[in-house]
Amino acid sequence: MFGHPVHFMIVRTFLFILIVFCHGGLFAHVEQHREQKGVGIDEKLGHSVPLDLTFRDENGKPVLLGQLIDRPTILAPVFFSCPDVCSFLLSNLSGTLNRLPTDPGKEFLILTVSFDETEGPPLASEKKNLYLKMIEKPFPEEAWRFLTGDRESILKLMDAVGFYFKREGKNFLHPVALIILAPDGKITRYLYGTEILPFDLRMALLEASEGRIGP
Repeated sequence: MFGHPVHFMIVRTFLFILIVFCHGGLFAHVEQHREQKGVGIDEKLGHSVPLDLTFRDENGKPVLLGQLIDRPTILAPVFFSCPDVCSFLLSNLSGTLNRLPTDPGKEFLILTVSFDETEGPPLASEKKNLYLKMIEKPFPEEAWRFLTGDRESILKLMDAVGFYFKREGKNFLHPVALIILAPDGKITRYLYGTEILPFDLRMALLEASEGRIGP
């Protein structure tokens, strides 16, 4: 079939296009490295988040990041009214937590932070209740916090972790990632995409507990 030169060239061209397309799609989905100007992830492994920033929790109470981050922490930057990938990320995270053989609240903490300054505690509380209900095993409410804040605090935190987004109408262009922090606020790993494997998350939390920077 491939003996004729024309057939060979057609097949070779098709394979080349397929490889480029698949590689490009994987890179765009997993790495999220600035496909659009001002949007993407600039990894800052080994840097620390500013622990003196103030946000509001789901009950409207002001909290310092330093009051919360005292153990390995999963930071999930989202906007709560996101119609697609943010919802997928948080629902998949809930599913992964069902299969994680660790003690939430003691061994790790989750901080879901909205990067939309127009969102407030009522919406944060609604989303917290939604995603906690998806966890089928006992899970302490204080182990998963949903935070909102003013524009200045949001931008300082997102810049510290290298998470860059852009508003487009009522929605945002933004990357999709979980950022793992050590108990002192040091960034130790990035986990990309909406699919979260329990083994990957467990290893990332173990690294963070020891202050080790992951790949």
